[in-house]
Amino acid sequence: MTREEILKAFVQLGEVMRALGAGAAYSGYSLGITEEEYESLNQLIIREKVYNGWFTEENVRKSVLALGNELSPEKLNDWLEPYNYTDSPKTVAVIMAGNIPLVGFHDFMCVLFSGNKIIAKLSSDDKHLLPALTEVLLKFDPRLAERISFSYGPMKGFDAVIATGSNNSLTYFESYFGKYPHIFRKNRTSVAILDGSESEKELMALGKDLFDYFGLGCRNVSQLFIPESFDLDNFFKAILPFNEVIYNKKYGNNYDYNKAVFLLNKENLLDNNFVLLHENDALFSPLSVINYKRYQNEKELEDFISSRQEDIQAVVGKNYIPFGEAQCPTLNDYADGIDTMKWLNELQ
Repeated sequence: MTREEILKAFVQLGEVMRALGAGAAYSGYSLGITEEEYESLNQLIIREKVYNGWFTEENVRKSVLALGNELSPEKLNDWLEPYNYTDSPKTVAVIMAGNIPLVGFHDFMCVLFSGNKIIAKLSSDDKHLLPALTEVLLKFDPRLAERISFSYGPMKGFDAVIATGSNNSLTYFESYFGKYPHIFRKNRTSVAILDGSESEKELMALGKDLFDYFGLGCRNVSQLFIPESFDLDNFFKAILPFNEVIYNKKYGNNYDYNKAVFLLNKENLLDNNFVLLHENDALFSPLSVINYKRYQNEKELEDFISSRQEDIQAVVGKNYIPFGEAQCPTLNDYADGIDTMKWLNELQ
């Protein structure tokens, strides 16, 4: 297969994903699938919350739409232009996380668009969506079946590994896969830098960076850096539209538990009945908790962030990723800052 043939199949898949993500009615055979097949995908999206309480219909559609929006001919061609396509494919094992819907989709694309073959090991928390979308992709080009497989047991027959997991998983990855060419990813989180001049609209947009996917993604903000004089009441007022997160049972349980722990420990806490603010230097925070740190000058802030680069996935702020766009990565936004396509091109 040529890259152009793979691209054509993904572009058609993008049309299906954009329609599903938008919750649109079946628009006809121009989608490339039947109405029955389209409705089956719709029902899967609705059912996902049964398998995983974090995967609400809204969040699944949000992820499907964001990924589908990247699958245009223009965006794909611009992304792929600097990279080679191998005529001697390797088999790459990709061990995927399951914290947000389809979080492994970008790795899936990278392997295929580099000309290689993929063996995907799905997380038990997200084991339905990618196989379903792969079935659609194969309708557009059945030859891709020779390049895509899913592993449901011990993995074998691979030449390289991309693995995403927790810090604890890293030891396992090193032990079992360290002898292969690899990319191993561990826990990361994201931060937001405020300078005090933010408008209410910008602070409201920051709410997306905090609460999209209930804050479970590595691109979700878990630490706020604010000036000494920053009035947190303005922040609380701006994020009120996101208060519905508390009605998700799993999120609500985390909120109740963490609030109880903080109160028992007699720690200072700011509470607006759906999120807890804790003054703390730590980048990582428990779910439903946002850490914040007041800074005196930019030099202090730059030094702190520079010293923690290995833990930070994204920085949101006026001179960084715009507010509200942390969970909208483009095709060139590689996890952990490692250019996956370049690495795949260099496999021997």
